[in-house]
Amino acid sequence: MLLPPARQPGRYPIALVCLGNICRSPMADVVLAHRLDEAGLGDVVLVRSAGTGSWHVGNPMDPRAAATLSAAGHDPTRHRAQQYDASWWPGLDLVLAMDADNLSTLADLVPALTEQENARLRLYGDLDPCTPGAHVPDPYYGGDDGFREVLQMVERTTGALVAALADQRPWDEPPR
Repeated sequence: MLLPPARQPGRYPIALVCLGNICRSPMADVVLAHRLDEAGLGDVVLVRSAGTGSWHVGNPMDPRAAATLSAAGHDPTRHRAQQYDASWWPGLDLVLAMDADNLSTLADLVPALTEQENARLRLYGDLDPCTPGAHVPDPYYGGDDGFREVLQMVERTTGALVAALADQRPWDEPPR
């Protein structure tokens, strides 16, 4: 996937968005932030997660999501759920929704999109190297297996995203 260029050279803010911001998007946020730090990109690529709904604002991650991340060596303790705010749009270079419903909700929240701006709003699964375009299933109403499945998707998709970021470096100023 070709990443859209940075709005401001030298930084690249990304938002990961699901429904309640207690399962999928915070799992992706924690893994992505960890991988970016490992790749030496944590100071340039800024990551946040949010939900399209407000039910869980201020709450920590779902305990099953946190346990799944902890078992895989990630630290989920700093997460607090927040709701996506349309005012964030001008400051974000890439917004990745976990499924089509959240993508549609986000599209309704942002101003009319030009073709170039439309490239900033994508489905997270578009980057999944195994099943491009896949929706990340919401594990909330299921058991622990669902959280492990989400983590597997997040790990492989994060790998592809970090590789694309390192390769394309969309925050660099274009050559003059």
